[in-house]
Amino acid sequence: MQSFIRQFLKRLIPPVPEAVRDEFAILSATRLQNQSRALFLAMFLTIPFVLYASSVGAEPWIRYGMPLAMGSCCLIGYISLIKDRNASGSPDQARQFIAEATFFSATICGLVSIWCVLSYVHAPENMKLFYPFTLAMGSLTTIYTLATIRLAAILNIIIGIMPITIILLLSGDPLDWSAAASLIMVTTFLYRLITQQNDQFIHMLVLQNDMSELAHTDPLTGLFNRRVLAEKLARQIDGGDHERPFSVALLDLDGFKPVNDQFGHPVGDQLLVEVARRLRQTCGDNGIVARMGGDEFAILLSPESAITDTACADHLLAALVPPCVVQDHVIRVRASIGIATWPVDGKSANSLLEAADKQLYAVKDYSAKAQHFVAKKAKKLRTTTG
Repeated sequence: MQSFIRQFLKRLIPPVPEAVRDEFAILSATRLQNQSRALFLAMFLTIPFVLYASSVGAEPWIRYGMPLAMGSCCLIGYISLIKDRNASGSPDQARQFIAEATFFSATICGLVSIWCVLSYVHAPENMKLFYPFTLAMGSLTTIYTLATIRLAAILNIIIGIMPITIILLLSGDPLDWSAAASLIMVTTFLYRLITQQNDQFIHMLVLQNDMSELAHTDPLTGLFNRRVLAEKLARQIDGGDHERPFSVALLDLDGFKPVNDQFGHPVGDQLLVEVARRLRQTCGDNGIVARMGGDEFAILLSPESAITDTACADHLLAALVPPCVVQDHVIRVRASIGIATWPVDGKSANSLLEAADKQLYAVKDYSAKAQHFVAKKAKKLRTTTG
């Protein structure tokens, strides 16, 4: 039974994907804040007409007390919204505003629903249908305003529309049955429209998020791309403090092409994914890892990073020492690293990357010469011993 209830609630109020949850909350709060001002003002201006049309047979607290209470709530809501309150300043502020709006709208809806039901009961026969339709127009407008907040819309349907609809169905009057059927039809259509609009809104945000991810990340490794690294590097330089230097490193895998030639490109791709994972894990929260293209990576360390510029190469190379197992192939990875430190090696993003690139290729050149020297010595030793 509990599982059925959970599934039902999940279908009724489907969760927003985590990737767009914050943005959805901010946009929903912004939309609600903008539309609610007009709604509260319109509802407040209708209070004199409500007082004039109140059922003569009802008690004074029903005829005058409840409309005045509704008007006071609308006025309070309107005043609070015209103040300099930024409901969309942050995801937390947006969620708090949405929670308050849900409670506040349900409270006003409850007052209106009670007034409508009691006025209907005490009204003469020729005036009874005035109250359900007055309630319907206000409730349906409110429900549409709450379109992006599905829980609030559902609560307003349950509190505002259902009680009077049930009373109309139980009245035994065919005219009341017709009115109830109209309310059910219009409410169902509106709720369907709201859910479709809500789903399309979420789908649009998911597509925008996916497009943003594609524009800012490397599709293979999930790392940032060259463009994002340049933006973050420039931003870090603009807000930098000369007393707190930071480093940028360029890392290039040695002998990666033979891996592709020997095992195939799918194995090479998986190797790059594993290297990216290790680099990201080594840098932690105070470092940004990006794929520059091919088998070249860049690492931007913040001033707070525990990896200093002198130990940067050791930490990164140590992460690549354990062999990688890719599709049952044991592959050992070697790499060359060039490091530049701001502001000593460069004061702009381009100069820093150029300095790191020069050092990288100096290291690769030295490594190649060293390997050539070792190979030459080994060959000469074999010739001598032979």
